[in-house]
Amino acid sequence: MKSHELLREVIKDASAKQIAADLSLSLSLIYKWAEPPENLAGSGLANPLDRIDQLIQSTRDPRLPQWICERAGGFFIHNPKPTAPHPYHLIPATNQIVQEFADMLGVIAAASGDNAITKTEAKDIRRRWEGLKRETEGFVRCCEQGTFGKV
Repeated sequence: MKSHELLREVIKDASAKQIAADLSLSLSLIYKWAEPPENLAGSGLANPLDRIDQLIQSTRDPRLPQWICERAGGFFIHNPKPTAPHPYHLIPATNQIVQEFADMLGVIAAASGDNAITKTEAKDIRRRWEGLKRETEGFVRCCEQGTFGKV
């Protein structure tokens, strides 16, 4: 889906007037964002979604999409690169998830040993948790793509 199409759907479900007021922008600008860009024979302007995409493409910095996802209450996970189906890669991939989980539990156990969690320990627990989520998401996507199918 193109960014202007997404914005058009969002504006349909929300109040364009309210969006304009919340962002201190003109109503016409909000509607322009929902039109195809001028270079596609539309009269739309570069919208914030396109600008964010350009910034991510320019910097290749994963902190940008991570920040956006956190602001929306989520977490950014890169899609794993597909690999050729090979059943023998299943065991190392499974072991990696188990190891990540064990590492996270080790950090939690060490941090909670004194019956308190410091900010530094909380950050370390968060780092391990994010690593476990990344590893598990990669595994699940490989399962969905048939990576661990029979050869």
